[in-house]
Amino acid sequence: MGLLDGKTALITGAARGIGKAIALRYAAEGANIAFTDLAVNEETEAEIAALGVKCKSYASNAADFTETETLVKQVKEDFGTIDVLVNNAGITKDGLMLRMTEQQWDAVIGVNLKSAFNFIHAVVPVMMRQRGGSIINMASVVGVHGNAGQANYAASKAGMIALAKSIAQEMGPKGIRANAIAPGFIETAMTAALPEAVREDWMKKIPLRRGGKPEDVADVALFLASDLSSYVSGQVIQIDGGMNM
Repeated sequence: MGLLDGKTALITGAARGIGKAIALRYAAEGANIAFTDLAVNEETEAEIAALGVKCKSYASNAADFTETETLVKQVKEDFGTIDVLVNNAGITKDGLMLRMTEQQWDAVIGVNLKSAFNFIHAVVPVMMRQRGGSIINMASVVGVHGNAGQANYAASKAGMIALAKSIAQEMGPKGIRANAIAPGFIETAMTAALPEAVREDWMKKIPLRRGGKPEDVADVALFLASDLSSYVSGQVIQIDGGMNM
């Protein structure tokens, strides 16, 4: 028996990285997986389906409200239920405020924050009819503490946290939980591209003296998706090796 047997999880931006790790972790615990990315990813779809669950990849511009409404209706038709929503889609366009363009700001807010609104808005009616569900917003420690050169990204992730808390208050009476995960320095393709000096500086700030793995985030996402966290809502869990206490 898996922790998510019989449940369907919809995960945005899950073709790779943290999103893919969450999808694989959920599938290993019996969840059927619907995941989105900018294009259909048959390779990831096959990898997840090999775990013995139903899986389907969808192409999605998560920042588009109308497209999201249509996609969620299709997922509901394909899978029957939507029990877990993980808002993981995100981008970065870093720059100091004095040099940041309107396009950089709008793009990050659109993909990171508006997409979460789009998917929650579309999924909540489904979960209300089911009298339950778990919504997980993928935030970041910079959404809690800020970060120079990332005003747009930090603002979007802070918004994800406030959005989760607000939905937890609104939808709690309907049996719907909402929480946020705030990863710190996680070893992904994005962080691997950072200069070594930057990586070393990060490590000095982390009491555990190492970066996290996508699987570390996936384990917490599993907890929040499952009945193990049935009385946990409106919370922000930092996964950062103790970097920010």
